[in-house]
Amino acid sequence: MLGKILAKLIFKAAGWKLVGNLTPENRRCVMTAAPHTSNWDFIYARAAFYLMDAPIRFTIKKEFMGFPFGGLLKKMGALPIDRSRNTKMVDAMVRIFKEHPEDICVMVTPEGTRKYQPRWRKGFYYVALGAGVPIVLGYLDYKKKEAGVGPTIYPTGDVEADIEKIKAFYRTKTAKFPENGVR
Repeated sequence: MLGKILAKLIFKAAGWKLVGNLTPENRRCVMTAAPHTSNWDFIYARAAFYLMDAPIRFTIKKEFMGFPFGGLLKKMGALPIDRSRNTKMVDAMVRIFKEHPEDICVMVTPEGTRKYQPRWRKGFYYVALGAGVPIVLGYLDYKKKEAGVGPTIYPTGDVEADIEKIKAFYRTKTAKFPENGVR
């Protein structure tokens, strides 16, 4: 409740609007979040998810879940990943889907950095394939001041072709720092 009130205030003060929502059949998915070029992305994206009442979760290193921010991060949807046991991230995320039969939308930033990255990490794709869930394209467009949900991609197994479709969508969105956005 407090999160939704804060989200409305943030969007109103910044002049942002929400475009689209997760459909009932897509509330169990991997959501890509791009272009990711600023720490502000997390604030606007998290506000958008509160406004959508979306079951959004995000992975974070287990070490970040301690004092002083662990409780807050957990309430915001953090899923701790234990990397000390040589856990493969894709396997850990697929396991999260199997352990959570309820609606769960795990957000990932395929660029893996806020700097320009021509080669995206493909783990998000293999998580969706392994968990049998779609990839929903979440976005922030700073030029239009929009946070939204774009198309849904069902992984075909042709990784390069599917990722090119995803990148083509994100090329139409303006990042906070456009020079670091998707090209």
